Amino acid sequence: MTSHCSLRAGGLAQDFFVPNNIQALVDFLKSNTKPILFIGLGSNILIRDQGFQGVIIKLTQLKSLSINQSCITSEAGATLAKLSRFTLEKNFFGAEFLSAIPGTIGGALAMNAGAFGSEIWQFVKRVRTVNKSGELFWRQPCDFDILYRQITPLHPHEYFISVELEFNSVSSNLSIQKLLKKRNDSQPIGLPSCGSVFKNPRDNYAAELIEKSNLKGFCIGGACVSEKHANFIINYNKASAADIENLVIHIQQTVRSNFKIDLETELKII
Repeated sequence: MTSHCSLRAGGLAQDFFVPNNIQALVDFLKSNTKPILFIGLGSNILIRDQGFQGVIIKLTQLKSLSINQSCITSEAGATLAKLSRFTLEKNFFGAEFLSAIPGTIGGALAMNAGAFGSEIWQFVKRVRTVNKSGELFWRQPCDFDILYRQITPLHPHEYFISVELEFNSVSSNLSIQKLLKKRNDSQPIGLPSCGSVFKNPRDNYAAELIEKSNLKGFCIGGACVSEKHANFIINYNKASAADIENLVIHIQQTVRSNFKIDLETELKII
């Protein structure tokens, strides 16, 4: 899975499937009996070194975008950057913040991704999901408990395959270029990472707590805390998944010892 996770680490998948369209996904699920894990670009997951005993389904070929009046429909495998550009091309506004977030629509929905004061679920009209048996459903935002960087579905064991979004027709002061510059100035872009590792605790910033713990540049094996942004872990030298997970644990223990604050991960460790 090193080729399919942005941290460039991870064990083997027992099976690996990339559907070309939603029907191919449905047909596969109807006949599958193994455990499944859905991924997009793998920008917020880490597969442990022992691997995944089941099927990893990569949705990046489900990437179509369309518009109907004021509603934009995106399949789960479309990148957030592509959706942001598409929305602007259609003269709708509000999706600019997505350009600064790595990953795909499906992952963004699953974790309520956000940046610069906005979150994806602010704009969701409805989502299409599929369950392990290949059955399709339309779900409304009221079918989910939507929180900071997480959602809890009222119908578990369903997976996002597309979404309908409604954006604004009135221009904002944000521009993709300005947001990308702000991101590039503050984050270690171009190095193997998963973006922000930890959620910001209430009334605090994870990066500030990690920096005050003197952990910038601290390494375990090939995994290091970024010198540029303390809430990023960088795979500098062929880090194993264990290196990265052990560094995550060390950061949590150190911050807890210094500030009595428990850091919760945005990174999903599988």
